[in-house]
Amino acid sequence: MILEAVSVGPMEVNCYILASGPGSKAIIIDPGAETRKIRKVLDKYNLKPAFIINTHGHYDHIGSDDEFAVDVYVHAKEIALLKDPVQNFSAIFALPFQVNAEIKPVEDSQVIKLDDLELKVLHIPGHSPGGIALVLLKPQNKIVFTGDTLFCASVGRTDFPGGDGELLLEGIKEKLLSLSEETIIYPGHGAASTIGEEKRNNPFF
Repeated sequence: MILEAVSVGPMEVNCYILASGPGSKAIIIDPGAETRKIRKVLDKYNLKPAFIINTHGHYDHIGSDDEFAVDVYVHAKEIALLKDPVQNFSAIFALPFQVNAEIKPVEDSQVIKLDDLELKVLHIPGHSPGGIALVLLKPQNKIVFTGDTLFCASVGRTDFPGGDGELLLEGIKEKLLSLSEETIIYPGHGAASTIGEEKRNNPFF
């Protein structure tokens, strides 16, 4: 299995490229910016983009969604953000952006498959109404992409429109901290961690 992280854009978003092996199709998680950096990883392994998954619809995570000519998977409650520069915050930076690619809504507990890869969607609102995490079920387990829900020693901001701190903490406790302590967390920003580490040392729990 191929799993590579690329830090992109001024907000240093972690974009993840996931594929079963060299020469196969790839899932791109949160291609927020710097398309060339992402393409360098694809070219390194001779990968062809299959589709994109956005963990949520804020601009720093979606800015390159249209650059790969593939469908975009996102929770149904985030579609409005992908289509509205005000809601996705790109308008604030005088660079209004909306996704024109085909959008495929996903829902809680849905399993997204590509070749021998399987990702289970966990809907965890609070940072945004349709924020999701993605648990890797196959070919390996004990990996979760947490977007802007859970970080190393922190959690996602909840002061944006549609944010809800109580909902976020409730969702993290129920759906993430219940995972095996050995599960590796790959967040939307910052360093990787583990569920066990966050249970013991994250000041929010």
